[in-house]
Amino acid sequence: MRQLTPNHLEELLTTSTFPCISLYQPTHRHFPDTQQDPIRFRNLLREMEDSLRQKLSADETKKLMQRFKELSDDRKFWNHRTDALAILASADMFHIFELQRPVQELLVVADSFHIKPLLRILQSADRYQILCLDRQEIALYEGNRDAMDQVQLDNVPATITEALGNELTEPHQTVASYGSGAGKGGKEMRHGHGGKKDELDIDIERFFRAIDRAILENHSRPSGLPLMLAALPEYHAHFHRISHNPQLLTAGLETNPFTLSAESLREQAWQKMEPVFLERLAGLIDAFHTACSNGLGSDDPTQVAAAVSEGRVQTLLLEADRSIPGHFDAASATLETGAPTEAETDDILDDLAEAVLLKKGEVVIVPKERMPTATGLAATYRF
Repeated sequence: MRQLTPNHLEELLTTSTFPCISLYQPTHRHFPDTQQDPIRFRNLLREMEDSLRQKLSADETKKLMQRFKELSDDRKFWNHRTDALAILASADMFHIFELQRPVQELLVVADSFHIKPLLRILQSADRYQILCLDRQEIALYEGNRDAMDQVQLDNVPATITEALGNELTEPHQTVASYGSGAGKGGKEMRHGHGGKKDELDIDIERFFRAIDRAILENHSRPSGLPLMLAALPEYHAHFHRISHNPQLLTAGLETNPFTLSAESLREQAWQKMEPVFLERLAGLIDAFHTACSNGLGSDDPTQVAAAVSEGRVQTLLLEADRSIPGHFDAASATLETGAPTEAETDDILDDLAEAVLLKKGEVVIVPKERMPTATGLAATYRF
């Protein structure tokens, strides 16, 4: 699975030239359900082509459609799906992301990308990573309350051999001479310092340090996700002692992770993560209610739009899977509703989220059952 990071989101936010193509499709993990996925994809492509032809020439449309059509015929691609697919593309960009929870089927062709489904992935408090570790190898998983998938390692060694290579410790041997006339015919003897266990311990510590550095630089820091360690009990204290990763959680899974399925890992990890998830949501909701009582919060879209335009929104809560067809004009702080069938119609909630992020505010996607308002949004103001 390709890791989705805030850096990807920043790139998408800074692209605002027509056409920005945002395609979201629920997909399936197992046969025979996977057979319907390419069929639904081709249906979306026909809709995409119709939308593009409203604004572009036939040649321009054909060029933009080429990579999508190549993907529609890629059997290997369609046989290895997660719960949903997101493709964000423009004239000079083509990003494919695999999502770990279903999304509504959606195609938007507009002058900016539709990113709300990605925001739910990036901004949700239920997302975390698990580092599976033993003395010889590692694996990295990313999960939420619904799913768990292995992450493609980026510049991270997967085994102790990859990490240490030729620097794997060999038994130390010292040449010494004993007896009278040493160095002048005395008998040379070879002996070792430290047993085999000492040498293995040196290798393990160096392996753990290499893994800690690589995971921090290439996965924890870019994603900002909490990291849970899954390893046999004897490795936890050792790894925590050498780790410099601020995302590493104190609580972990004391088990051999390589004997568990991804689903078993998810079940055990979520038991530890759910209280953290619920505590964060409760804090955000309490802060919203307090702000409203002090005149520093609102769930009215028009009032929130004005505050967003002025850069006053500190935190914006959005209801997952809720959309309001239309457009938010940040310059005039106005909301314009539109028909979802029009090619350039986006989502007002999505536009507000983008504007908040560009002004360094926080956006959090909240499950419908825990959303504190009926309007689909709740804003807490800076001032």
